[in-house]
Amino acid sequence: MVTLTIDGIACSYGSIEVLKDISFTVKKGQFLGILGPNGSGKTTLLKSISRVLKPKKGAILIDDKEIYDMKTMDVAKRMAVVPQVTAVSFDFTALEVVLMGRNPHMARFKMEGKADIDIAKNSMQLTHTWEFADRPVTELSGGERQRVIIARALTQEPEILLLDEPTTHLDICNQLEIMDLIKSLSETKELLIVAVFHDFNLAARYCDSIILLKDGKIVAVGSSEETLTPENVKEVFNVDTLVKKHPITGSLHVIPVSWPRNQKPKIQAVHMICGGGTGSQVMKVLTDEGYVVTAGVLNLLDTDQETAKVLGVVTSKEAPFSPITEEAHKSNLKMIRKSHVLVITPTQFGEGNLQNLVAAQTAQKEGIPVILMEDGPLSERDFTGGKATEYITKLKENGAVTVASTAELLQVLEKYETKTEAQK
Repeated sequence: MVTLTIDGIACSYGSIEVLKDISFTVKKGQFLGILGPNGSGKTTLLKSISRVLKPKKGAILIDDKEIYDMKTMDVAKRMAVVPQVTAVSFDFTALEVVLMGRNPHMARFKMEGKADIDIAKNSMQLTHTWEFADRPVTELSGGERQRVIIARALTQEPEILLLDEPTTHLDICNQLEIMDLIKSLSETKELLIVAVFHDFNLAARYCDSIILLKDGKIVAVGSSEETLTPENVKEVFNVDTLVKKHPITGSLHVIPVSWPRNQKPKIQAVHMICGGGTGSQVMKVLTDEGYVVTAGVLNLLDTDQETAKVLGVVTSKEAPFSPITEEAHKSNLKMIRKSHVLVITPTQFGEGNLQNLVAAQTAQKEGIPVILMEDGPLSERDFTGGKATEYITKLKENGAVTVASTAELLQVLEKYETKTEAQK
C-alpha cells in the first residue's frame, strides 16, 4: 500500500520562507484537498512534493523512500502531476499528448508499442477523450483539454496523482464532470490523490480529508466537518460563513456571508417557535439575511420541519402528531438559551404544543427578547381553552414586541442589534 509522508518540511524562495514545518500523511485510495488563500503556500507545497522545489528541511517520502534521493524516472513512474495551466502550442493530437505519459516507462529513443497505445486508449476512455483522439489538442475546449491532461497523467500509471486547481477556468458542468472523474479514480483505481482547491464546496463534496493552510502553516487538518467550520474559515480566509449540510448531496455547504453596508448583525442567533408552515418563509428570509436560525419543538413531517431540513436549520423535534415530551422541551430550552432573540410565528396552539409557550415564558424571564408575529385574532388559533392566549398575553405584558410582517420583523431585529451595540 503506497503512502505519501510529508515530514516537517520548510520551503523558501530566497530569504522568504513560504512553508513552515508542514507534516501530514496520505495513503492509497485517499483524496486529500488543500485549501488556503492566495499566498498561503498551496502551490509551493505541490511543487515540493513533485520535486520542483526541494525543501530547506524535512523529508518527503513515498513509502520509506525520500523522493529527492530517487531517480527522476522512478518518481515519474509512481507520481503524476496535473498542473493548473498546461500550455500546448503545437498541433499535437490528443492521443499524442496522452502518449507522452508513457515516457517514464520507455527506453531512450524507443517508440511507443501496442501495449503503450492500449494503456493510453484505456486512459482516454476513462476520461471520455478517446472520441477526439485524432483532433489537435489546440482545437479542444478548456474542459476537453483538461481531461486530456488527466488522461496523460493516468497513462503514466501512477500510484499518486497531484492536481493544482484542476477545475480552474472551467464552467460548472465541466467542473463536476472532472471532479466526478477524479473521485472515481481514487475509489476504483485506489489512486492516492492530493489536490489544491479554491472552492470550499467542491473540496467538501469530493475530498476524504482537507488541509487548511495560512501563511505557510497548517491551521486545520481532518474531515470537512472538522476543518470547514465557520471559526476555521474566518481564521484562514477572514470571511464570515454559514456552514450547513447540503440537503441533496449530504456534504457540507459553505456559504460566504456578505454583510450590507459593511455592517455585521450584532444579534446573530434567532430561535423560532413555529409550525404548520407559518415559519417557512420567515426561516428562509432570516437565513438569507445571515442569521443563525434554530427552531422547535417541531413535529416530524410538519411543513416547517421539512423547510428547516432543506435550509440546514437545526431543530428540536418530536414524533409526528405527538405532544411535546419533557426531553424535547429541555432540548428546545437549550437552543433558546443559545439564541439572542426568540420569534413566535402565528401558528396554532393546542395541548400538544403548549409547552412551546412555556419555554417562551421561561426565556423571557431569563432576559431573552421575544417577538410575536401576528396576522389575525389569537382566538382563531387557540385550541387550548384559552391557555395559549393567557401565555401570549403575559408575554406581551412583560415586554414582547408584536410585528405584522417579515419586513417589520427585520426592522425590529435591527433595532435590537443597535441597542445591543450601544450597551457595549
